[in-house]
Amino acid sequence: FLKMGEYIPADGEIIKGEASIDESSVTGESQPVIKGAQGDHTSVISGSLVVSDEITVRITADMGKGFLDKMITLIEGARRKKTSNELALSIFLSGIAIVFLMVVCSLKIFSLYFHIHIPLVTLAALLVCLIPTTIGGLLSAIGIAGINRLMQKNVLAMSGQAIEAAGDIDVILIDKTGTITIGNRQAFAMVQNKFVLEIDCARVCYLASLEDNTPEGKSIREYMKNHYPDIEQEEAVWDVRKKPIIIPFSAKTRMSGVDLGGIEYRKGAQDAIEHFVGTPVPLDLSAEIKKISRKGGTPILVATKDKIYGVVFLKDIVKPGLVEKFAKLRSMGQKIVMITGDHRLTAAAIAKEAGVDDFLAEATPEHKLEYLKEIQSHNYTVAMTGDGVNDAPALAHADVGVAMSSGTQAAKEAGNMIDLDSNPTKLFAITQIGKQLLMTRGSLTTFSIANDLAKYFAILPAIMIPYFPEMEIFNVMRLATPQSSILSAVIFNALVIVALIPLAFQGVTFVPQEPAKLLRKNLLNYGLGGVLVPFLGIKFIDIILHRMGWF
Repeated sequence: FLKMGEYIPADGEIIKGEASIDESSVTGESQPVIKGAQGDHTSVISGSLVVSDEITVRITADMGKGFLDKMITLIEGARRKKTSNELALSIFLSGIAIVFLMVVCSLKIFSLYFHIHIPLVTLAALLVCLIPTTIGGLLSAIGIAGINRLMQKNVLAMSGQAIEAAGDIDVILIDKTGTITIGNRQAFAMVQNKFVLEIDCARVCYLASLEDNTPEGKSIREYMKNHYPDIEQEEAVWDVRKKPIIIPFSAKTRMSGVDLGGIEYRKGAQDAIEHFVGTPVPLDLSAEIKKISRKGGTPILVATKDKIYGVVFLKDIVKPGLVEKFAKLRSMGQKIVMITGDHRLTAAAIAKEAGVDDFLAEATPEHKLEYLKEIQSHNYTVAMTGDGVNDAPALAHADVGVAMSSGTQAAKEAGNMIDLDSNPTKLFAITQIGKQLLMTRGSLTTFSIANDLAKYFAILPAIMIPYFPEMEIFNVMRLATPQSSILSAVIFNALVIVALIPLAFQGVTFVPQEPAKLLRKNLLNYGLGGVLVPFLGIKFIDIILHRMGWF
């Protein structure tokens, strides 16, 4: 037995009563649906909310085979793969480390062949200086910095890998209800019957919603107060003299309103209002209703017992700032696709208004997941945003799954990021921070590898000069002694990691530009800098050690 405000605990069918049910969190359909014991719409889904009336439901789903159980199965099968950048860096660093290890081992064999003695500690120093210890020591700092920068934008990242994947996003899948749109339909316009005054129609709209505290009812009152300020003052006088009799929304009547001063004010669906008044909708209003439906909106008629006054246009409101942000994401080479459980007419209208590249309508959780996997099969990195139970499987399989904080717990558990402001425009900031993380890591990797050139000229001559004096020509830095050369290189290797920590935390400045131009800039700044800085640093440390009399 379920009443208004309660959630349906398991899949079943209504055997008694009729109610308005909000299935948006499980189907993505933003408008509540009327279901009852009679007719074609008797089945209900676990997780749906009863928003009016009372119903009795017989549970029909077997244990472990309901809607939520299917969602759990789809989510549990998710395994996020490593990004191409992460794989490339792992292979590169591992390869470099193996090559340098082989070089050091070959020096030991070389020393045995020529009957010379190279101390093990010297070979260890060479290995430590040549393998990519700098970037290895800074990777964690770069990841922590990325998480911290996202936190400043009110986004919780569950892992550094999620931020890294954000820098490689190719396609963004965005849920409509609660993500692109506010989630509740709002009053957008009012059209009055040509036989009544506009102010009279506005007054009936306001009074019919006087005690309706649903988001739609509040939006109608707000719209009327904003466009007709005198209505609220007028009503304040009436409210002192007359107490309204509240008529709550019922799935049976499909209307709501108040009885005030002997007058019945009602708002509801077209057929319900026609039955209430006893006359059909005027032709001019009927044409307006069709226009509203074609735009994907919901027409709500308002009337008294003797007359139909007009229609209120309720629509999904696109969150402010989305069009501009989507344009910026598109300029970075990312495709934006809106996904919704709504019918194509509504989806097309919202997609056009929001400025997305494409849309997928009437999508079930399985359809969303199949669509996402199809894109990933072409080696694209996919980001998904959503807030409902129906979004959870796709969020779990996406490379970057951004759940809205205002959404369901299932969505937040499935994603690897949570937007605390529930604003999909955050994707622009998330993408920027992801690209900045990749740039920072790439820059420091370039710097680290370039360092090896100076370390070669510091340590290798120091090892060989005692046995092969002619190799003095390679001591281009003119380091004091072989011992000071090796120690200077080791000290520099340790200090440079500490010196680069602030850059790892701050990150390289991100400026959207062509990859080729960015690569040239990186090689110039961090490649050439990585060669010059250690030459100067090692020489400076060697001078200090020599002057202190250590060597």
